[in-house]
Amino acid sequence: MREFGYQRADDVSGAVALLAADPDARFLGGGTNLVDLMKTGVERPARLVDVRELPLDTVEATVDGGLRIGATVTNSDLAAHPDVRRRYPALTQAVLAGASGQLRNMATVGGNLLQRTRCGYFTDLSRPCNKRAPGSGCSAVTGEHHNHAILGATDHCVATHPSDMGVALAAFDAVVTYETLDGPGELPLADFYLPVGDTPHRETALPSGALITGVTLPPAPVAARSRYRKVRERASYAFAIGSVAAALDIEDGVVREARLAFGAVASRPWRAHAAEAVLTGAPADGDTFAAAADAELAAARPLPDNGYKVTLMRNLAVAVLTELAEEAAR
Repeated sequence: MREFGYQRADDVSGAVALLAADPDARFLGGGTNLVDLMKTGVERPARLVDVRELPLDTVEATVDGGLRIGATVTNSDLAAHPDVRRRYPALTQAVLAGASGQLRNMATVGGNLLQRTRCGYFTDLSRPCNKRAPGSGCSAVTGEHHNHAILGATDHCVATHPSDMGVALAAFDAVVTYETLDGPGELPLADFYLPVGDTPHRETALPSGALITGVTLPPAPVAARSRYRKVRERASYAFAIGSVAAALDIEDGVVREARLAFGAVASRPWRAHAAEAVLTGAPADGDTFAAAADAELAAARPLPDNGYKVTLMRNLAVAVLTELAEEAAR
């Protein structure tokens, strides 16, 4: 690992100023992703600015009935918070589906959102990777890609975003707040992650040097009846090969409101807008759920070895929506 400096920030403005003074510095939260990448040589910061002790570690109700989650809240504390469990159960389920208990105790909300997209070629310095070395090519397109993207990818990058938490946040219209030298700002999660395009190394729309300070969840009564389901290749401690966050509000057998997001199918958490449009106002039954999944997956462009994900995601979405409908009918 390259030698690096270390400094602990005392406050938010001080943390932002420290990073601005050193363009080769990085913010350090739990370090569960960044430190691993430093060990492989993918990340080579000259300095780490530790933000773990900043006063950003609370979950609080907002005046309009939503929740504000601080950026240094650990994944474990987020999953266990009673308001999250009661009002956004899919978020609790998503967090608990990610990593081990030890990692959840360290990992932070802000860091989780900034995880680098997972692909074996990204961490293999001997192979081309446009995300790591822009313009060098994407080894996965003609190489190993069975767990790669089927939606929103390009020939420049077909990797998938690893966050479980991000999928649930996408379903509930989360807003990311941040601080820069010019003051505070915010980005809807829908705009936070950039499309792959021909610049896959540019992953988020965060301004340069910005520090994530929190995530706000707007009030969403529909979220109280929500579910997250993750499929992985082994029983524990594995990234998803497909996941779904869903919420349904059903009245008299008809879907009044639907929220749906997919994970492990794109370079960012994938909000299923086409599926939601089919669901809203339609009967809450298997035919509708299948039609909604098909509408979303019509845009899928699988590679030779990951076409199974289309069927997987169709079946997974139908199963989760069916469970929610049955629960509502009890």
